[in-house]
Amino acid sequence: MLFRQLFDPETSTYTYLIADLETKTAILVDPVLEQVERDRQLLKELGLTLKYCLETHIHADHITGTAKLREATGCLGIVPENAQAICADRFMKNGEVLELGSLKVKAIATPGHTDSHNAYLVNGTHLLTGDALLIRGCGRTDFQSGNAGIMYDAITQRLFTLPDETLVYPGHDYRGNTVSSIGEEKQWNSRLVGRNRSEFIQLMGNLNLPNPKKIMEAVPANQRCGSVAA
Repeated sequence: MLFRQLFDPETSTYTYLIADLETKTAILVDPVLEQVERDRQLLKELGLTLKYCLETHIHADHITGTAKLREATGCLGIVPENAQAICADRFMKNGEVLELGSLKVKAIATPGHTDSHNAYLVNGTHLLTGDALLIRGCGRTDFQSGNAGIMYDAITQRLFTLPDETLVYPGHDYRGNTVSSIGEEKQWNSRLVGRNRSEFIQLMGNLNLPNPKKIMEAVPANQRCGSVAA
């Protein structure tokens, strides 16, 4: 398996390129519109054919590159089940597995940041957590039908039941962290460690974070799979 972590500095977003080296086919997870040419150049240099763009959720902080990549490469756009994106080619529900050569990408429903959100477990070892579980943190739950209690349940009952050595690759990091593990987060994640469900809900309800700068343009564009024109 080829696995690359790519970064958008404006929004601190991670995009993940995963590929099967035998078939030379690839998946991009959470591509960013402004980084599409970077991603296409890397695909070209590595001799990879893009088959799927996979979204963890409908983003509020950046516009997805899926529409542009779909137009340029003919790849398919995939979003979580019940996501408000009727333009998607496919929806993935909890437990469903996307196969591409030797790659097996299992969807794990992790709502809470938004009302539809998937983490993706790649070949049983690499967990792409989107905006659910972050390194020593978690995604906010105060807009887009977010729900702190549902997020707590998803993290503790689904992600934290995976083996401790499972590698955690988040959708964002604002401090320069790149990778963690389930075992590390169970021990050191300050949002979750030592808190029960009620205490977590109270904490998340008092964060008082400003809205993402691009929320007004990003959400409607991402509901069109990243197409900027209405």
